[in-house]
Amino acid sequence: MASIEREPYGFVHVDPSAIKEVYGGPGGLVFVECMRIRPAGDSSKKVILFSHPVGGGAFLPLVSALARAGRHVVYCNTRYRGNDSALIMEKCVLDLGACIKDLKTRFGYETVTLGGWSGGGSLSLFYQDQAVAPTITETPAGDPLDLLGAGLPPADAVMLLAAHVSRAVTLTEWMDPSILDEDRPFVRDPGLNIHDPACPAKPPYEDEFVVRFRAAQVARNRRITARVRATLAELTASGQPNAERAFVVQGTMCDVRWLDPAQDPSDRPAGTCYMGDPRLVNDGPTGLARFTTLRSWLSQWSLEATRADGTGNAARVNCPALVIENTADLACTPSHADRLFRALASTDKEIHRIREADHYYIARPDKLAEVVDLVTAWLEARRL
Repeated sequence: MASIEREPYGFVHVDPSAIKEVYGGPGGLVFVECMRIRPAGDSSKKVILFSHPVGGGAFLPLVSALARAGRHVVYCNTRYRGNDSALIMEKCVLDLGACIKDLKTRFGYETVTLGGWSGGGSLSLFYQDQAVAPTITETPAGDPLDLLGAGLPPADAVMLLAAHVSRAVTLTEWMDPSILDEDRPFVRDPGLNIHDPACPAKPPYEDEFVVRFRAAQVARNRRITARVRATLAELTASGQPNAERAFVVQGTMCDVRWLDPAQDPSDRPAGTCYMGDPRLVNDGPTGLARFTTLRSWLSQWSLEATRADGTGNAARVNCPALVIENTADLACTPSHADRLFRALASTDKEIHRIREADHYYIARPDKLAEVVDLVTAWLEARRL
């Protein structure tokens, strides 16, 4: 393995949005921080670009391992680094596009492969969809935002590595359906509250219960979306079209898969989620979408409104694509990899499974060499 060097850097790009969701800095400008990791002194013109809506992955085991294997890797943090409470997916796309432009001018990279790890998978697909055939001129809340005129440079390939379908789908599959009233989130339907020992349904769950559970999750997501849209309409009608409201969403780590290994079966251990005990995380501060805003809900969490729809975007992505599933992953289960692979429009696509590998390769670091060899062979076969 090569010794690697890490080069932190940043750049500023223009975003004239009237509404600002990040702390500090001048209006109309966005600072994006990145890190380039590469073999010491190497001057390759090929790069793997990782990004994630919330960023923070420059030291992920896979990122470092690819660099040690001889690859140039850049990790791009969006403007929402570490805080997705007001995140707008369309603005993540703008940040990613600005990063690709900067990679080509600053470092002279000629080929760019998107490394869509975890939540970066749906972001990569959303980006490539809009880079090839842009359509978006406003956010789901109706605020002007021009991807059509942004001049987003398409990537040369997309890799979906331990990726989920989308933030909206993932949240919905993890939502606590026993919450029927967002104003009274701790008054819960005992028949759906699987984290309550008194719940009559026990694993392994009957098919009828799972169908009812999943339908209630979707219904809850839609109720929140309807409430968000109504609030935005009220603000606009009162002469406050740019006003925003923040709110809390309780109960967002509740999935039958974590308690019943027969649901979406894989090598993952039962009784836990990727953040620990799901009974605690369900209402803890780190659950998905715990703190959000009206506009952010529509852009990243709403099933009906989000444009970052992994399978929908994938159906319009026809560049070379690689899908890798980790079979002991607690976050991104087999059905997500399968859905993404089936949806991809590319005629050059492959899916592979890394047996017994967990989401971060922390429990099984020995699996890193396997995935790095697989990725390297796939890239070299395509001269990427």
